[in-house]
Amino acid sequence: MIHFDLKCARGHGFDSWFQSSEAFDKLLAAGHVACAVCGSTEVEKALMAPRVRPSRKAAAAPANERPLSAPRSEAEEALAELRRKVEENATYVGGNFVREARAIHEGAKPDRPIYGEAKPEEARALLEEGVPVLPLPFTPGRKAN
Repeated sequence: MIHFDLKCARGHGFDSWFQSSEAFDKLLAAGHVACAVCGSTEVEKALMAPRVRPSRKAAAAPANERPLSAPRSEAEEALAELRRKVEENATYVGGNFVREARAIHEGAKPDRPIYGEAKPEEARALLEEGVPVLPLPFTPGRKAN
């Protein structure tokens, strides 16, 4: 296993473990490595310091280190709040989103808020059929790294 510090095109820093450097390259090329903060798949390795195993008397981590989950700006806080509200009030239907949205629109299933994944062309088709859909500005929690 290998640990990489990563950053996205929007400047968010995060880290992840990979089976090997080659595995990271393959996952990145396939678009399977996404920013843990905003979901962007425009990710690259960040400058990293070597990791040396600390001695038993090593000092604690610096107090000024901010946890990854803490938003950096008002925009990130608003996005985190939107994500929380969506996940709290809607049902995640994953890859079944198109079928579920159509069934709800046609009255075949009960009306309820849902969210999931759809390809851009599938979302366009839903809009052309009059099904009200919107893209979410985040990756669903079940799909995040």
